[in-house]
Amino acid sequence: MLSTHFVTGAPNWIDLGTADIDRATTFYQALFGWQFQSAGPGAGGYGFFRLDGRTVAGVMPTDPGQGPSAWTVYFQSPDADATAEKVQKMRGKVLTEPLDVMGQGRTAILTDRSGVPYGIWQPGRVKGVDVVGEHGSLVWLELHTRDIAAAAGYYNAVLGWETSSVLYPGGSYTCVNPAGQGEDSMFGGLVPLDEDPAEAGGEPYWLPYFSTADPDVVCARATELGGTVQVEPVDVPDVGRIARLADPFGARFALLRPLPRQGG
Repeated sequence: MLSTHFVTGAPNWIDLGTADIDRATTFYQALFGWQFQSAGPGAGGYGFFRLDGRTVAGVMPTDPGQGPSAWTVYFQSPDADATAEKVQKMRGKVLTEPLDVMGQGRTAILTDRSGVPYGIWQPGRVKGVDVVGEHGSLVWLELHTRDIAAAAGYYNAVLGWETSSVLYPGGSYTCVNPAGQGEDSMFGGLVPLDEDPAEAGGEPYWLPYFSTADPDVVCARATELGGTVQVEPVDVPDVGRIARLADPFGARFALLRPLPRQGG
């Protein structure tokens, strides 16, 4: 499960690039109760989504030349420069070279071999987001990809991920966890893009899931505020209730109401 006990290869940050921070704040505040807090002068408009005084995500303004609005997930690296070198050796791309962020940490924006963007964060004073796994925060990740084996090999070489399979009626689901941490540390899955009718002909991408007590209510609010429900809420055995959406600017995300943990 996701934890703020961050280790190498685990997700430790997430941010939204959006064409309109004010409207995005209104949208996500209605869905999750998030409040915007600026990172201050000199941060280029970057800020934080906060929930009960804790940072759940970052947010920054984008212009049309930077591509569509989207969520970007970051994974912990002990050495951002070394990780960027691995990416190039594995035929990924370095979109933004490693750079220091005002003493808070060191970051880079990369792509895997299929062109899916993601980030790395080498912690400095900021270790990562303040909360995960609670309602209104990041709870799961999925990489929707055309080649699960190739993706697993790439991220194993770059970030050390390990994979395991979870069987369900009619197939299996590939889960990922940081190296040496065991299946209890699983934070996401690899999903075959071409088997998803909602994504026919689409490009691979990372999909963040945010936890919520009521996906149906959140979907209704999202629609009222100009978002799009791409997959209506549905119960998934042994997982919980999920839905997939896009915000008013097209940034994709998903909802999960997890089933209660056994013994918890």
